[in-house]
Amino acid sequence: MPDELSFERAAWRIGRIMMVIGSLGTCVALVARGWKWGAGFLLGAAISGLNFHWLYRLVAGLGKSDMPRNRSVILGFRYVILGGGAYVILRLSRISLMAVLAGVFLLTAAVFVEVVFEIVYARK
Repeated sequence: MPDELSFERAAWRIGRIMMVIGSLGTCVALVARGWKWGAGFLLGAAISGLNFHWLYRLVAGLGKSDMPRNRSVILGFRYVILGGGAYVILRLSRISLMAVLAGVFLLTAAVFVEVVFEIVYARK
């Protein structure tokens, strides 16, 4: 039986939690506020998912000697890349900035859910 509290399992659960919260949040924003909010939340969720992917690769690659040097520079500028891309998209479209910001915090919400899961699971 695999350890439910391992790094790989936790990362897998966080990814799935992000998909569920992102899907539900996009649907709620779409129904409650219209397409501008739905598209904005979806864009923010995509940015958050990309950030999670990069963070996962960084943590999984720690301690490995075959990590290319230029990859660390790209990872260091991930927020500049994501912020610049979001700025350009938002300036050229009518998507709601508040909805994008709500979607960007999707990773934080998923981590909170994972923390609650691990606290409850550790009691057993």
